[in-house]
Amino acid sequence: MTISDKILAARDKMTPSERQLIGFLLDDYPIAGLGSITELAAKASVSTTTITRMLQKVGVEGYAQFQVALRGELKEMISDPIAKRDMWKTDLPEEHILNRYSRQVLENQKRTLDDIDPDEFDSLCDLVCDANRTVFVAGGRITSTLAQYLYLHLQMIRPNVRLLPMTASWPHDLLDIKKGDILIVLDVRRYENTTLAMGQMCYEQGAEVILFTDQWRSPIHNIAKLTFSSRIAAPSAWDSMASILVLLECAIARAQEQLWDTVEARTDALEAAFDRTKLFRKFV
Repeated sequence: MTISDKILAARDKMTPSERQLIGFLLDDYPIAGLGSITELAAKASVSTTTITRMLQKVGVEGYAQFQVALRGELKEMISDPIAKRDMWKTDLPEEHILNRYSRQVLENQKRTLDDIDPDEFDSLCDLVCDANRTVFVAGGRITSTLAQYLYLHLQMIRPNVRLLPMTASWPHDLLDIKKGDILIVLDVRRYENTTLAMGQMCYEQGAEVILFTDQWRSPIHNIAKLTFSSRIAAPSAWDSMASILVLLECAIARAQEQLWDTVEARTDALEAAFDRTKLFRKFV
């Protein structure tokens, strides 16, 4: 577990001053905890005793250990592919890649799903199914493929779904965003400036921001109405997106059932268009 995972798991045991400290830490995590204990106390408007007490409740022995853990997490957050591979390669057992890689990916999926709050997931689906809201979908250099996948399915499920392009023209699309619309944004380490700018601009225009990210959490989480963190580390130079894909497919399946009458009508119209264009091969 990351330090933020431990903090969130112990939140219910915290006093009001400790929760104030937690809020400050998580708003700029992990950077907020990298200064001295007196600097953190002053910025969070709490005592150093409050910091020590909070750390004890989350199972961290002291402030020095806390900072060592934060620096380790920061290193992972900004790791490039070569650094990721170096981190894994010394610990890899001698077994086939099918076993080694798939076991970690399945464990990622299990831990991701175990950490999801069902009520928050239901809130996501209710927002997506609200026909009065336009849904904008955006991703980064790698996650744009997942954004495209989600967009195509949501477009079949309901009207008014827009995909923000990975080109310089994306600000044009935000001219149409209005208060109450939704931005679903995907952003994983190393966290891209473009996706952050998208999130900030949509938030400033009154949109509800929904973030799919990793266990370290994109800075976008500070403005997100809902944040879904997935485990993505795998024995490879590149992260695994499988856990995020599972969550997206769960949301697609729920939205499809919730809006089935609309889905059925739109699917009939889409199939008629496919027949006219002869997109799919006919065997009879």
